[in-house]
Amino acid sequence: MKLLIIEDDKNIISFLTRGFEEDGYIVDCAVNGEDGEYLASTNSYDIIILDWMLPQKSGIEIVKSLRDKNITTPIIILSAKDDVKDKISGLNVGADDYLSKPFSFEELQARVVALNRRDISKGINSLKIGETIINLNTKNILHNDKALELTSKEYELLMFLLKHKNHFVSNNMIEEQLWNHQEYINSNVIQVTIYHLRQKLGKDFIKSSRNLGYKIEYT
Repeated sequence: MKLLIIEDDKNIISFLTRGFEEDGYIVDCAVNGEDGEYLASTNSYDIIILDWMLPQKSGIEIVKSLRDKNITTPIIILSAKDDVKDKISGLNVGADDYLSKPFSFEELQARVVALNRRDISKGINSLKIGETIINLNTKNILHNDKALELTSKEYELLMFLLKHKNHFVSNNMIEEQLWNHQEYINSNVIQVTIYHLRQKLGKDFIKSSRNLGYKIEYT
């Protein structure tokens, strides 16, 4: 999962980046509103974690601007403002969640996971694709009534393809989102991961195009 953290407190950025990267997330950061909005507008992220009070442009202004551009990436606002009216203001302009400072990393991480799951499923707890059932809460997968075990990267790639269902995603998109241009260098790790998923889920579960990439089709 790829996160964007927009926060002017460098101690908080360091703390959050270390915590999320230790759990396998890919993290980009910005310390002011203008740089943060630029990154959010020009890159693809699974979740944006956004401070309310920022130099150059406030978090609320960023949320409104992104939504006006039809960028629907889930956004969590962090703020020392804990008044109910402030929370309502943040949610009304298009934020998906609001967490008051100070907060625990564990709670923020749980909200990130919940938002990403909701973005994929749009309120559905499980997906049925052919003979495969994916429980988005427990991450359990049944294929032909048999439990499957996926590696963490196989599951992340599966979720990424599901998030972009019915649309091809390129090797470059997958590399950037899941490997951050590190493990993929001089290797065929994406193709190998796709191969393993097909071995477990069926060769036709993931469609491919030499020029366009990979996709999962379902309604």
